[in-house]
Amino acid sequence: MAKNWFVVRVQSGKETQAKKNLEKRIKMQGLQDRIGRVMVPSERVTEVRGGLRRTTERKIYPGYLMVEMQADESGRIPRESWFLVRETPGVGDFVGAGATPVALKEHEVERILSDAEKVKEEVPRLKIDFKVNDSVKIKEGPFQNFDGVVEEVNPTKGLIKVIVTIFSRATPVELEYWQVERI
Repeated sequence: MAKNWFVVRVQSGKETQAKKNLEKRIKMQGLQDRIGRVMVPSERVTEVRGGLRRTTERKIYPGYLMVEMQADESGRIPRESWFLVRETPGVGDFVGAGATPVALKEHEVERILSDAEKVKEEVPRLKIDFKVNDSVKIKEGPFQNFDGVVEEVNPTKGLIKVIVTIFSRATPVELEYWQVERI
């Protein structure tokens, strides 16, 4: 029997816990030969909040797990494997037509697995090509269209301190790198 990938519904937000529960039950029942990998498809997302860069993993398909299982030529899952998955805490139904689970097509699996591999790659650092004393124009925010001079660059936070003249006074303004452009 060949192994195919199937999708199962799980409680949204509980994908990781459902995966752990399922893997634990597979090991306890000794069905590692029939049920292969269990995946929570996710991607790495970098966002800037409050001046800090955070990299987190975001679920690509919230509320779903992918399970690699043996199936016969007609696509049927052996009864013992089917019940093991269905009776796992946090796991709902298989995705498919009626009571018959439908296996993912090979090209769908390859695409999802390649997206998951990207998660393992290192996220590139922000490239800020501004230097101290560069003349810049603010293109967004409350100081939009003001001209200034770069005083400080903080590449880890993605911030630039710009000296802007307001009412004939030099005022430091901290901005995100994408809010300014070189003149």
